[in-house]
Amino acid sequence: MPAASPLLSTYLALGPVLQPLAPLLLKRRLKQGKEDPARWREKLGHATLPRPQGPLIWLHAVSVGEGLSVLPLLNRLVASGAAVLVTSTTVTSARLLADRLPKGCLHQFLPLDLPGPVARFLDHWRPNLAVFVESEFWPRLLRDTRARNIPMLLVNARISENSARNWRRVPGLSRAILSGFTAITAPDARVAGLLAELGADPVRIRTTGSLKRGTGRLPVEARTLADLRQAFGDRKAWLAASTHPGEEDVILDAQKALADRLLVLAPRHPARGDAIRDLITARGLNMAQRSRHEPITQDTQVYLADTLGEMGLWFDLCPVSFIGGSLVPVGGHNAYEAVAHGSAVLTGPEISNFAALYDSLLMSKAAVMVRDAAALAKAIRALDDHATHAAQTAAATAAIKAESDATAETAAMILSRLTP
Repeated sequence: MPAASPLLSTYLALGPVLQPLAPLLLKRRLKQGKEDPARWREKLGHATLPRPQGPLIWLHAVSVGEGLSVLPLLNRLVASGAAVLVTSTTVTSARLLADRLPKGCLHQFLPLDLPGPVARFLDHWRPNLAVFVESEFWPRLLRDTRARNIPMLLVNARISENSARNWRRVPGLSRAILSGFTAITAPDARVAGLLAELGADPVRIRTTGSLKRGTGRLPVEARTLADLRQAFGDRKAWLAASTHPGEEDVILDAQKALADRLLVLAPRHPARGDAIRDLITARGLNMAQRSRHEPITQDTQVYLADTLGEMGLWFDLCPVSFIGGSLVPVGGHNAYEAVAHGSAVLTGPEISNFAALYDSLLMSKAAVMVRDAAALAKAIRALDDHATHAAQTAAATAAIKAESDATAETAAMILSRLTP
């Protein structure tokens, strides 16, 4: 990666200065419960597993969402006989991936972006190919990986309009980073265009569709699902999935108008659970909080599902799902999983992260856009009609099936560049 940017040069120069502080920072986070006691030294580049023999693909997926979205891709890679090292940054992602990674995949935490940790990581693992998912860029890691002549791919690249505006302020930095990738896949033409504008070589960009299309149904534990069905009883339920600050107010106002049914509120970041609890109780709504193991009763109006790894349950239990991140300028979240579970999709207008997907759904009447609490409540009531619900979910399934198979295309591209 060329260090043509003064900002990049400054960042790299600070690395050796800040490096002595890294163990202290990690030990502090360890005391706060934010690091794995058995594996925190992986972030300093000290591997806890041996490198497998033969060619190795290194794939980095920063957090839970990215990690789960690449599981179908990982299945295709290991089916070819390749060994795959998956890295992520959060303890939560490590725990979820531990149960779901296919045989043939190893997991480690990504090293801190400092000279020592990066060098130790690359010295031990010696990857033949590096694959980065979506949009997390660590300049030293990218530069040092490229310096070892390890081809680097960026797959399912994601960039919001807000991020693009920020990158435009530092054009030298964005060009230095993006020009280092051997190949890039983008989910749609909009993202491909933004990447080219910010410095990626247009010849290296391929538009494949989204990897999230291939995730299909999320895992659901049958006994838990049955218990929840019994607790829900015969009440109608709707889901607000992956919500962000500022959205819960609108969602709870809609629920006030939907007193005859149960709202399952699943925030994007479960750590916000107690803050959301305060919003719910301030509106006088009866609630139960999953992280506190509070039971659902016939009086429960809001079930606060502040846990991770259970979204499949909520999609199965709720015939209607509002997909969050879309009433505030976050850019929205994917609707593929809701559709795979047969839940009708509602969204707000802020959907730039998945613009092509929502354009397709909205044009084919496979999703409904809402802008406020009144519109949200009205859309939910409209989907009480069986024929309306069946038509919308069938249209959504058809729209997604019409998309290209990004997983197969991406896997083929990765494997074609894997050299011993």
